[in-house]
Amino acid sequence: METVAQTKELTKDVKIKDAYQRVTDIIIEQLEAGVIPWEKPWAGASHKALSLPYNFTTKNFYQGMNIILLWCSAVKNNFPTNEWAGYYQWNQRNEFIKKDEQGSLIIYYDTVEKEVEGEVKKLPFLKTYKVFNRSQLASYVPGEANQEPTKSLIEKIDVIDDFLAHTHAIIEQHDGGPCYDLVSDKILMPYPETFQDTKTCSATEAFYSSTMHELVHWTGARNRLNREGGKRFGDQQYALEELVAEFGAAFLSAGFGLATVEKGDHAGYIDHWLKVIKENNRSIFIAASEASKAVDYLNNIQPK
Repeated sequence: METVAQTKELTKDVKIKDAYQRVTDIIIEQLEAGVIPWEKPWAGASHKALSLPYNFTTKNFYQGMNIILLWCSAVKNNFPTNEWAGYYQWNQRNEFIKKDEQGSLIIYYDTVEKEVEGEVKKLPFLKTYKVFNRSQLASYVPGEANQEPTKSLIEKIDVIDDFLAHTHAIIEQHDGGPCYDLVSDKILMPYPETFQDTKTCSATEAFYSSTMHELVHWTGARNRLNREGGKRFGDQQYALEELVAEFGAAFLSAGFGLATVEKGDHAGYIDHWLKVIKENNRSIFIAASEASKAVDYLNNIQPK
């Protein structure tokens, strides 16, 4: 991996297939280590390490696949802050990366002009980029970053309930497990009292994060974002839709400061995700992109 001395803000152009595989390999590494990277950030770190990663200089939150990539890096390196920026972005603020620190990979799409059948077209391709966590700065003092106040979960309950209400999704309680019923266009949730505390989240957090998972499925209906969800478990499209809901729920939960619900069959889910992304190294990108679209859709239908 690149060190500060070797790293530039923009890496050399790479073939699209190589960039996709490079990112996919990062996710596979985490899964094969027994970690679900869109869940692991909630266990045992400081609150802010669990938040959505954002660029310290632009104040913009990262989107889609970059959220997952930076969560992976935060887990692997035990970074205590969700603040990131490029090497030169930090330098412009008179901040310098500590010697031998390694940058974390993110991606972005660019275009290149190419003649196709006599016509010049702009074709998209993938580029990679390195960013550094604030805790990698020479000036960093543990405990000084991320001092903005945070609300407790209890204070956030009303906010989450309002968010759910403003989507106008029909959410009903029943005796079964959580699900989105496409035919009736309803979200069916177990009664709240049936949720229990786990090692990584409270019963309340489990209830809300499970609801958000189904809410992301709800956004995929034909009259909304029109995602094709697959027909049965094991179907590639079904598996992809589950990844969309997993990522979307994790993004929403992070925005509200909630922990995500722990999987009952942890090893089984890991094997499932590994199979999906090894079969198609673009599936992880598609899922993250569609998840961000779902979150944007839900945010955009909130009252202004």
